[in-house]
Amino acid sequence: MGKGDATPTKSATPSASATKSPSPSPSVSASASATKSPSATPSTSAPATKTPTAAPPATGGTTTLGAWPTPTGKKAVSATIAVSGTYDGGLARFYGSGSLGGDSQSEGQDPLFELADGAVLKNVVLGSPAADGVHCLGSCTLQNVWWEDVGEDAASFKGKSASAKYVVDGGGARKADDKVLQFNGAGTLTIKNFQVEAFGKLVRSCGNCSTQYQRHIVLSNVKATAPGNVLVGVNANFGDTATLSGVTVVGDKDITLCERFKGNDSGDEPTSLGSGADGTHCKYSESAVAYK
Repeated sequence: MGKGDATPTKSATPSASATKSPSPSPSVSASASATKSPSATPSTSAPATKTPTAAPPATGGTTTLGAWPTPTGKKAVSATIAVSGTYDGGLARFYGSGSLGGDSQSEGQDPLFELADGAVLKNVVLGSPAADGVHCLGSCTLQNVWWEDVGEDAASFKGKSASAKYVVDGGGARKADDKVLQFNGAGTLTIKNFQVEAFGKLVRSCGNCSTQYQRHIVLSNVKATAPGNVLVGVNANFGDTATLSGVTVVGDKDITLCERFKGNDSGDEPTSLGSGADGTHCKYSESAVAYK
C-alpha cells in the first residue's frame, strides 16, 4: 500500500480508483485458520487437495504465459502469514477472513502474507477478499502467484536498502481499482512472465511516501489486457528508471506505458511530468511493445 498519484482518468473496474497512503508494516499474529511459517523455516507448504494445474514458469528468458490456474483447494486467513524461507502454497486459494475479510480500498489493512528479507512465496492464488495482499520487508521472490481480485494492493515492496532485489516471476493479477504492485522501498523490482487484466497501474514508484528512495523497475515478457491506465509510474526527480521489453498490450493502444512524475515526501499529490520513452527514466524502444 502507499500513496502514489492522482486518481486515473480511466476507470479499470466499476469502482472508483483510490488514492493510497503508506502505512507501517503490520504486526503478525497467530491464527487457528491460517497456516503461519515460523521465522526460520526453510520450506513450508500449504495442503493441497489435487495436483496443481499450472506449473511455475521457467526462470530466465521469455516464457509462454499460461492459463489462469484452477485452485487446488481453499484456505481462510484471519491473521497475516509470516514467511521466512520458502512458502509453497500448492496453488491453493488463500482469502481473508475476520479482520482480513475486507475488500475495500481503505487504508491500514494488513496483508495476507508478510515476507521477511530473502523470503520466497510460490504457487499461491489470492482470492477475494485479499486485504493488502503481500508485503515484502526486504528482497523477496514471488513465483507463480496469482491475484483473482486485487484488494488494496496486490503486493507492496518495502526494503530500505539500495541493493534490495524484488522479483515477481510468473503469475498474474486481475481487477485492481488502482495499483497492482506498490513500490515504496528502495532497490530494484523486476516483473517478468506476468499478466495483468483490468487495472489502474501495474506498478508505481511511491509518489508521496514520507521517506523516498531511488527506485528501478524492470518489465520483461508482460501482457497487459484492457481496461487499464498505466503500466509503470516513476519519479523522475528521484532518479527512478523503468526498463521495458517484451510487453504485449491487448485491447487498448491508449494504455500509457510509462509515466514520469515529480515525487515528494510531503503527502501531496505528485505532478505528472509527461509520459513515453525518454531514454533516461522511461527506457524502451518501439519494438519492445506489441499491440493486439
